[in-house]
Amino acid sequence: MSNPTPATQHSPASFIALLPLFVFLGLFIGAGVYFQSQGVDFAFYQLPSVIAILPAIILALILSKQKLNQSIDTFIGGIGHSNIIAMCLIYLLAGAFAAVAKATGGVDATVALGLSLIPSNLLLPGFFVIAAFIATAMGTSMGTIAAVAPIALGVADQAQIDYALMAGAVMSGALFGDNLSIISDTTIAATRTQGCDMKDKFRENLIFAIPASLLTLLAFVFAGQGQAELATQNIDLIKVIPYLTILILAVAGLNVFVVLTLGILLAGATGLFTMDYGVIQFGKDIYAGFSNMQEIFILSMLVGGLAALMQQQGGLAFVSKQIEKLITRFSKAQGEASCRAAELGMAGIVAVTNTCVANNTVSIVVTGDIAKDLAEKHGVSPKRAASVLDIFACIIQGLIPYGAQALLIASTFSITPLAAVSHAWYCMILAVVAVAIVIFRKRH
Repeated sequence: MSNPTPATQHSPASFIALLPLFVFLGLFIGAGVYFQSQGVDFAFYQLPSVIAILPAIILALILSKQKLNQSIDTFIGGIGHSNIIAMCLIYLLAGAFAAVAKATGGVDATVALGLSLIPSNLLLPGFFVIAAFIATAMGTSMGTIAAVAPIALGVADQAQIDYALMAGAVMSGALFGDNLSIISDTTIAATRTQGCDMKDKFRENLIFAIPASLLTLLAFVFAGQGQAELATQNIDLIKVIPYLTILILAVAGLNVFVVLTLGILLAGATGLFTMDYGVIQFGKDIYAGFSNMQEIFILSMLVGGLAALMQQQGGLAFVSKQIEKLITRFSKAQGEASCRAAELGMAGIVAVTNTCVANNTVSIVVTGDIAKDLAEKHGVSPKRAASVLDIFACIIQGLIPYGAQALLIASTFSITPLAAVSHAWYCMILAVVAVAIVIFRKRH
């Protein structure tokens, strides 16, 4: 989300220009805390984020030193920036693919394939792998948890596995896949804000994700409790093909719009030829997928407009200066030390933001401009910056008990959200691995 109105003169760095962001966070967090104190389920999702941001936008327009018409033009320019529009179009296509693949039995077929391959004494690591694969293919941790958690609960009952452990394995796998997936909304946001290709960010992410996932697998192997002989699964390999196709084509570097369009058509074709699934239903499912992305679609546009106003008024420059001061204080050196400090700065700001908003995609969109500015000043590659943003947003998302993932899996397993996140070992291990890699990895 680089400056959408380059002709506009920016104001000097200003803390006041950040007040609209604090209003947004204050309303969103305040409402969540209030509803949580009242014992309301999904407390942090009672006030929709797209409503919480509206007063912030009004305040940003009031604070602007431009004339009203110019301020509105700046806001609309932010909404219409090519990165924002591309991001929103990808959201729609990703939502459509997930909806069609689920409706045509792709999710069930993939779960059945995974269950058929799990040894009876490796159920915990097995469900971690199943959730990881489905989330990587679907691009959504929430969709993965919704699909896999009820099956995992039944298996946990049968094998007498501690519910919190099984919930942690599923949640860990879901967040692994969501973070790594090329069609995840977090990946879309990170790559579009930092200006890099999705396949490059994917390969960069592997440097962090592979060691963390292997350590997580070992942890769940050693924590394994009980075993159960699972019922024979009816495997329909044809319905798994759309997922595999998307993964292969995306990693190969094909344009993401083409990849997702092919995925939608392939998922629809499997339904048309293997079940009672008509063209009209296919169209309805595509539209349902579009609708599922409505909130993040609208919010991304509004955040883009708000970011343009704050950028024009010097708010983002103020944040960058504060981070620059910290980087200078902790790293007088140039080169690698400067890169390292900048990456830790990006990690810190996206982590704090996600702790506040409890949404990893929103936190990446909000901090994207600041991270890009830091990356350009300190020689951090765009793919590296995108990877750091996505990884640390993912870490926090898996460790906050008021995040949507923890709330959903806790309700499925009838445990507390705190118990769920305390067993989301992948996020804890990824945090250690990521910080170690940022600090010790040599840069070319």
